Amino acid sequence: MGESNIGRYELSNTTKQKKQEQIQAETGEVKQPAAAGKPDAGEQTPEEDAIDVLQVAQDEIAELEDKLLRAHAEMDNLRKRSQRDVADAHKFGVEKFATALLDVVDNLERALDVEQGNEAGLREGVKLTLDSWHGMMKKFEVERIDAVGEAFDPHRHEALSQMPSDEPEGTVIGQHVAGYTLHGRLIRPAKVLVSGGPAKDEGQK
Repeated sequence: MGESNIGRYELSNTTKQKKQEQIQAETGEVKQPAAAGKPDAGEQTPEEDAIDVLQVAQDEIAELEDKLLRAHAEMDNLRKRSQRDVADAHKFGVEKFATALLDVVDNLERALDVEQGNEAGLREGVKLTLDSWHGMMKKFEVERIDAVGEAFDPHRHEALSQMPSDEPEGTVIGQHVAGYTLHGRLIRPAKVLVSGGPAKDEGQK
């Protein structure tokens, strides 16, 4: 009885296996056991993962190199542009000043055009020239130093000589030429005569 049941069980398994093989043959699906150590479809091997990481790194390096080259080019262009600006500043820095001087020149030419003997016309032309000069100087922050009556200041005055005077010693009593400052900085000292104090009598010691 037991052997009969075993026989029927084996026959049933054999029938099931044949039936499964028949179905697989009809559908074209044949299952094969996966090879040991081989990844399933869609999975990458460690070597493939490493290649992908390397490719990403190389792409990033190429992008950074491109940005670096562009930055160097921009800096070079900026340097050249700055050099041109500095050169232009040296060449044309006095352009406005030179343009303002043209008014002075015009007035001088008008003064020279005055007929001989017309002293009043000549003086008027010179006065107009001087007025235009002072106006231009003020526009460019050039200030005149008139030192007469001031205490002698070696930082603003240049003493041509010293002579006795009723003025206190060290006082500027005469001015040969005026001094000038530009934005507060001395560009020419006033050339002056300085008092040496009252003259002493020969009998005084």
